[in-house]
Amino acid sequence: MLRLSFVKKFSTKTYDTVIIGGGHNGLAAAAYLAKQSKTNKNPQKNILVLESRHIIGGAAVTEKRFAILIFAIELYPGFKYSRCSYLLSLLRPQIINELELKKYGLKYYLREPWSSFTPLKNNQYLLLGHDRQLNYEQIKKFSTKDANAYAIYEDWLASMVRGVNPLLDSSPIDLASGLSMKNLAASLKQIGPPLNAIKELGVKNIGSFYELLTAPASKILSQWFESEPLKATLATDAVIGANISPMSTGSSYVLLHHLMGELDEKSGAWGYVEGGMGSVSSAIAAVAKDNGVEIRTNSKVKQVLVETINGECKVTGVLLESGEVIEAHTVMSNATPKVTFLDLLPEKGTLPDDFLKAIHGISYSSATTKINLAVNSLPNFTCLPNKENNQPCPHHSTTIHLGAASLEELNEAYKESSLNQVPSKVPMIEMTIPSSLDKTISPPGKHVVTLFVQWTPYEYFSTTNTEVNEARKSKLASDVFKIIDSYCPGFEKSIEHVDVLTPPDLEKEFNLTGGNIFHGCMNLDALYFVRPTSVHAKNPGQVGGYRTPIKGYYMCGSGGHPGGGVMGSPGKQAALTLIEDLRK
Repeated sequence: MLRLSFVKKFSTKTYDTVIIGGGHNGLAAAAYLAKQSKTNKNPQKNILVLESRHIIGGAAVTEKRFAILIFAIELYPGFKYSRCSYLLSLLRPQIINELELKKYGLKYYLREPWSSFTPLKNNQYLLLGHDRQLNYEQIKKFSTKDANAYAIYEDWLASMVRGVNPLLDSSPIDLASGLSMKNLAASLKQIGPPLNAIKELGVKNIGSFYELLTAPASKILSQWFESEPLKATLATDAVIGANISPMSTGSSYVLLHHLMGELDEKSGAWGYVEGGMGSVSSAIAAVAKDNGVEIRTNSKVKQVLVETINGECKVTGVLLESGEVIEAHTVMSNATPKVTFLDLLPEKGTLPDDFLKAIHGISYSSATTKINLAVNSLPNFTCLPNKENNQPCPHHSTTIHLGAASLEELNEAYKESSLNQVPSKVPMIEMTIPSSLDKTISPPGKHVVTLFVQWTPYEYFSTTNTEVNEARKSKLASDVFKIIDSYCPGFEKSIEHVDVLTPPDLEKEFNLTGGNIFHGCMNLDALYFVRPTSVHAKNPGQVGGYRTPIKGYYMCGSGGHPGGGVMGSPGKQAALTLIEDLRK
């Protein structure tokens, strides 16, 4: 009997840095390392990004091919899906400018004049956008009091966002190392961003800011407004992507997190990227390649290689599933904390016990399903009929809120799913139609529709019986389509192709632990200097969650500060942290 031996193949060169994961944060880390190391006394000349999938982008990806057995066949010619993330706003404006992403092909479409559309069963609807007079007229249909309060509410939220901005663009304070007079310069550098945040907020607003961080969104919204259509519409930003209710403590921060972005200096603006969200990743990758970065796809990392010398554990490279060993002085992981520390490292002897316990304690609870659709006609809403056959109207380019339509209904949907571990009968559905503005992602006359469906538990779709899981996915999709049909009759008949990604699918396809799109829940116990945990390496000079207890091993993904979304900040700050370390 012939026996095959597993032979490790060694790469021909040693890299300065290997980055695990070609998502947007990993690519941003590579781009910043390559660009800024040109002025560093220890430049990063050889940088390698390893992506396990056939395509770069991670969750910020555009796909048009679907695998059948061993062949990749374009089943629905002309359709391109942003399979996971689907809107742009949170990508930091400094990153767009510093990396010159527009020069490298990034183009997006702002949604004007409306950005939000909530159809109601009584043939009414609520439209919201950036025009204050138009917002006033829309909200007045439900409450004059709320119409008068809305602009003031927007200004108040904007002031809270200004207070957060200095923290988003810097590394968090490292309380483990402490602040000392002995190293005054380093201490002042650490406390600079928090002081700037306080300055932007103003001392008188700190109480309001604290309440916004800790309170349920329902409390904040009810203090400002009385009409349920308005409150429910705004509350969707407090729960989207998170397994919480608008009545959950801390849900107001999730609301704030989704309002932190801007496009073209318009605070809170969201837009569609031409060619899908993969164009964001492609633009960042182009910058990285232009600065000498090597990017490899179909290169799954099996293990991060480490060695211990004189009691100090440090990285030496990575081992690929193919058996190839790639040596490196530094390794960065764009994966979730669970993958970074529990899956890729040897099981014993590499991490301190307290750090390991903290990593095991991270929550990845998720109940979000993404559904991508190819349709042959635009949805025609009963409350706001199409003016011309199959021609996009302004409301088609918005985020469309369907299903649960009050704070109480949203809370009941969450409780039903959480208690019974089944999908909510009346879920929260967010619909977008990116092809209403971006004509490059669908054939003429046809459209791409994306649905984000809230409270579809991970456990419900992760049975060991594949047939049961597929049947449950089909029923979920059918139930969602019936709900949409109640607002726009004939929608289900227009569907030509369905791509359903439940939480286990998101985990399998994109390596998102638990299907959590944020690389770990955005709870109050997992933000800023306690993200990913409150336990960091005890080395002097440690700054936040990018460094790890292993020398030369860094995090650069959304599991670090400031968290999830297509933001780029974790990748950038991780790169700057490494560059700072190289200067020491």
